[in-house]
Amino acid sequence: METRFTMNGTVVLVTGGVRGVGAGISRTFLRTGAAVVTCARRPADGPVEADGRVAEFIACDIRDPEQVQGMVDRIVERHGRLDVLVNNAGGAPYALAAEASPKYHSKIVELNLLAPLLVSQVANAVMQNQDSGGAIVNISSVSGSRPSPGTAAYGAAKAGVDHLGRSLAVEWAPKVRVNSIVVGMVRTEQAHLHYGGESGLAAVAETIPLGRMACPEDVGNCAVFLASPLAAYVSGSTLTVHGGGERPAFLSAADPDPAGAAANINEERK
Repeated sequence: METRFTMNGTVVLVTGGVRGVGAGISRTFLRTGAAVVTCARRPADGPVEADGRVAEFIACDIRDPEQVQGMVDRIVERHGRLDVLVNNAGGAPYALAAEASPKYHSKIVELNLLAPLLVSQVANAVMQNQDSGGAIVNISSVSGSRPSPGTAAYGAAKAGVDHLGRSLAVEWAPKVRVNSIVVGMVRTEQAHLHYGGESGLAAVAETIPLGRMACPEDVGNCAVFLASPLAAYVSGSTLTVHGGGERPAFLSAADPDPAGAAANINEERK
């Protein structure tokens, strides 16, 4: 049973909020009644909307300090405030660390770590001057806490985002709360390109304890929680959203029968 609550009057900025996970986050906030502003370097093919409400869009390269300042100024001019920032924009194409150029690695770290810091700095300057303060939610990844072959720089940047959130939560308290959502595999409109079509998606889903990949709104629900009064005493935390994680590889290697492997381990512990 889904429980809804309202965030009427709340102004939310979702970076990269027009596609994939970001669009799901934007739609979830729209359903709460919040005024949602999205940004990306280019707009989506169509508006991001939910329950008859439409998110605003501002074109912005979040790596550019002048563009970021201009975007936040525009939001405050239009709405009078900024209550929530969701740092969602990021990502990386597959590239082996030994073969990728230093410039490539630099750009990946810039987009996934330095840009969220930049947007957070500008948003914090507004939130600190509001009686109600504000909340920042960083969208991180399980790649930051486990090996990330083919996306090593991305994984390192996401590990940095998690640490960044804990540090900013201390520096910017008590006015601004900062938390991270550590996201596992998500089924977006582009997921089939990464996992080899529907058969690949189904195979990946079988490796997840909850039996499916996340949908963007699963991440959105968690972002809404962390931004809401329900999480008023939650700051400097990471919320892992990965459906239970991954089955340890050694279990399958030792015994392809999960029940048999578990029984063997329990027997050894007696």
